[in-house]
Amino acid sequence: MDWQGMTYSDYWDQVTPENAGKWGSVEPTARGTRNWSALDAIYAYTEDHDIIFKQHAFVWGSQQPSNAGILQEADVKSWMNEFCSRYPNTRLIDVVNEPPPHTTPDFANNIGGGTNSTWQWITNSFNWADDACPNAILILNDYNNIEWSTDNQHFINIVNTIKTAGAPIDAVGAQAHDLDHASVSTNTMKTLIAKLHNDTNLPVYVTEYDISTTDDAAQLQKYQEHIPFFLEADYIHGITIWGWIYGQTWSMASDSGLVNNGNPRSAMTWLMNTLGRPVP
Repeated sequence: MDWQGMTYSDYWDQVTPENAGKWGSVEPTARGTRNWSALDAIYAYTEDHDIIFKQHAFVWGSQQPSNAGILQEADVKSWMNEFCSRYPNTRLIDVVNEPPPHTTPDFANNIGGGTNSTWQWITNSFNWADDACPNAILILNDYNNIEWSTDNQHFINIVNTIKTAGAPIDAVGAQAHDLDHASVSTNTMKTLIAKLHNDTNLPVYVTEYDISTTDDAAQLQKYQEHIPFFLEADYIHGITIWGWIYGQTWSMASDSGLVNNGNPRSAMTWLMNTLGRPVP
């Protein structure tokens, strides 16, 4: 977890394993052998350094095992139960990630169906996750739900439908990848994230925040617009920076890293000073 002489836990108090936690990474072929080695190492680090372990993600329409269409209720329960047995101190879980229309698991109809109506497969996923990891905060996670009003309302409709059906959902996740989009103003974000909370009566986690630009000043400006609001809004319960090393995060935000060749960018220096943590 350390990088170029920097110790992760000096700067951050949570780990999200990103690709390592996805079902297809652990179990490349449906009903095949599961390889937990990457997750074992990440979880051990969080235990050794007393920082939060957050799982991303249990059920998703991408990076699922190959031949996922054969998966049934028993397979989903097995995946969740083994994960939670192996990592019992998991504090937060993205139970379902990027629901339709963004992605649809190949096995959605096998575990309840109801896409665009009852969303029973999502309700079932939350019930099974709650059985497996009863002490974790269970999250429905999506992108564009605090950037674009249509996505925001669609996501709210899903949440309220599964809540009515009895899903044990504890919070909603807003990935926040698109907050660097030229058409998304900070005021729009503030309005939509408040609506997300108010209309679901659930806390919000900003789950995958990144500002992708090579311009240090522009990145810093966005951090200074967004982060104080995230920290001050009492209904926002957590913020995850989606990759902190320049060039080592996902391809669509490769310029979002906060440390470049061992040197902190302006946003990293400002953020660490704001949080009272050391600057690399």
